[in-house]
Amino acid sequence: MIKTFVAALALIVTFLALQTPVASAATKGKTRVTVLSIDGGGIRGIIPGTVLAFLESKLQELDGPNARVADYFDVVAGTSTGGLVTTMLTAPNKDNRPLYAANDITSFFFEHGPKIFPASSRNNVKKIFNIFGGPKYDGRYLRSLVRSKLGNLTMKQTLTHTVIPTFDIKHLQPIIFTTSDARTTVSKDALLSDVCLGTSAAPTYFPPYYFETKDAQGKVRTFDLIDGGVAANNPTLMAITHVSREIKTRKMQYEDMKTVDYNKMLVLSLGTGTGTNKEKYNARSASRWGVLGWMYNNGATPLLDIYSDASTDVVDIHVSTMFQSLHNEKNYLRIQNDTLTGEAASTDISTIKNMQTLVQVGKDLLKKPVSRVNLETGRFEAVHGEGTNEQALIRFAKLLSEERKLRRLEGAY
Repeated sequence: MIKTFVAALALIVTFLALQTPVASAATKGKTRVTVLSIDGGGIRGIIPGTVLAFLESKLQELDGPNARVADYFDVVAGTSTGGLVTTMLTAPNKDNRPLYAANDITSFFFEHGPKIFPASSRNNVKKIFNIFGGPKYDGRYLRSLVRSKLGNLTMKQTLTHTVIPTFDIKHLQPIIFTTSDARTTVSKDALLSDVCLGTSAAPTYFPPYYFETKDAQGKVRTFDLIDGGVAANNPTLMAITHVSREIKTRKMQYEDMKTVDYNKMLVLSLGTGTGTNKEKYNARSASRWGVLGWMYNNGATPLLDIYSDASTDVVDIHVSTMFQSLHNEKNYLRIQNDTLTGEAASTDISTIKNMQTLVQVGKDLLKKPVSRVNLETGRFEAVHGEGTNEQALIRFAKLLSEERKLRRLEGAY
């Protein structure tokens, strides 16, 4: 099901790319569609949070201290912890400005991470090893926190278009919450808190999340959701597909584009890091596993690891290849670390020491060269001539600033 869904998305985007027309003479050649995508990864959300803080600081150098990430992206997509970050960046406060600045994301994790992932639950041997004893965490603190922060805000109120995937276990299908759907379909205008709790309900970590909405006639629609990462841990392709649909239906308008012109798209995709030890599983040992062995083995969760890494890398490979085929590779920037070790590679170890390590991982990542995943090796490899991630983000900040100023001149903002 999941592999079929990812493959279908890939085919859709490939088809659209092949059908992209050359820009007409009436097109000014300056407007860009801007997309930000943030992976899932639990406490490792600190890594993209650190990267976003750097990007926002560069935008503020160009456009003033009130500049916020949401001011510059047409679409912000996020899965699981990425969905939480997406909402933090795009939900409005009482002044109709973003609820959080990017620089606040790390402090949010430091303040609340130890309570979302309490060590008492993590170290409870009976809880961890009794596979019939429920999830590792009860999620009460997370539910209380998210509801108190977001109140009665709904999807249609986000300050820019958002895309947040979840997965409905009752119907065995992805449910994708978007701002545009919320504005046109009453039953999809869910509370932002419900969407966040649904996309972050990671199997074995948190219980599935249930909520209801009503359509215009008062008919109840139910949602039985788990973490969107089982369908799209890297939501970049989902965001691009969303843009394609929105332009086709004229819900988004960019000059005279009737379909997406990928040469006019600027995409920033942020990972939350993966472990360097990708050889911890092998065919010899796995051949002896039964159902329980695939679910939990020597402190690891093989099936979850496999699905997460597979979907994340497949999306990156596809999007990267698409942009390269259009000779537009510099307009797609994927920032990811695939060399995490020890506690830094975990989803839920929220000690101060580990969170400080993750902040440093994010800072170090800025200094590393721009890299792309190699299909043969499965590893990220430096791209010659494109500089560091920091330099690439500075270039992105300039392009984003120019785009915003252009739209202001033309009355788009």
